[in-house]
Amino acid sequence: MSGEKAGERAGKEAGERAGKKVFGYPEYKKDGEKILTEYDGPYSDMLMDIRVYRMGAGESRTFMREGEETAVLLLGGRVSLSWEGRSREVSRKSVFAEGPWCLHVPAGVKIGVSAAGDSEILVQRARNEARFSSALRGPADAPWKDACRGKFGDTANRLVNTIFDYASAPYSNMVLGEVLNDRGNWSGYIPHAHPQPEAYYFLFDRPEGFGASFVGDDVYKSVSGSFAAIPGGKTHPQACAPGFAMYTCWMIRHLDGNPWTDRIDDPRYAWLHGASAAAQKSNSIS
Repeated sequence: MSGEKAGERAGKEAGERAGKKVFGYPEYKKDGEKILTEYDGPYSDMLMDIRVYRMGAGESRTFMREGEETAVLLLGGRVSLSWEGRSREVSRKSVFAEGPWCLHVPAGVKIGVSAAGDSEILVQRARNEARFSSALRGPADAPWKDACRGKFGDTANRLVNTIFDYASAPYSNMVLGEVLNDRGNWSGYIPHAHPQPEAYYFLFDRPEGFGASFVGDDVYKSVSGSFAAIPGGKTHPQACAPGFAMYTCWMIRHLDGNPWTDRIDDPRYAWLHGASAAAQKSNSIS
């Protein structure tokens, strides 16, 4: 075994001994809850509590925790959201067809969710005592924007939205957004990192869809319902297999006194920004 491979294995084994993990394939429990990350346990480096819920028609849930802000993101279906004496029915055919609806509230505010049909929601929480106004954000508040078209040989084309971040919600300890990969394309490219931890939740447009998730030097097979828990400082590009569209919900936890505001490109790949698409597509074999 080479020294490099031995070092990789040693690092992975050290992480396993410490009880930390960076990728998961959670299942829904009988009550329709799927736990991604918690404040304790193998994914505690995320500093967030993230869960996904399946709800049937007529089913209701409530969410409120003291000392924690909460964001409820509709992944699909039709639900009625209620908070602070207000209510709004919102719908989303799927993450591949329509933009997001997300209710974001401070600690101590109760959110009620009632499903009008089969629905799926993601709930992101972080500890935060700050008081701020609750906000319901819709597709018009988080429009999809093209990323990287015409760059990297057109192999990292994707649509990205930002539901809220430090620029729009400086009172929050969280960032929430979504990515839609073009089929067979990369995202999170070029490889980049940042000190703040980030979680990715993956969905594919077909049940057999898959991709590759890079966390530092380790690679994992991404499938629908899987997630990556990326520690601060680790590069994390993602790839989607040809023939499939990949959705990623991306969630970052600000650090105290060090909020996330930008990505830090791996300098080894910075040259790609200046390379033309034509040059990157060229084949040097004659």
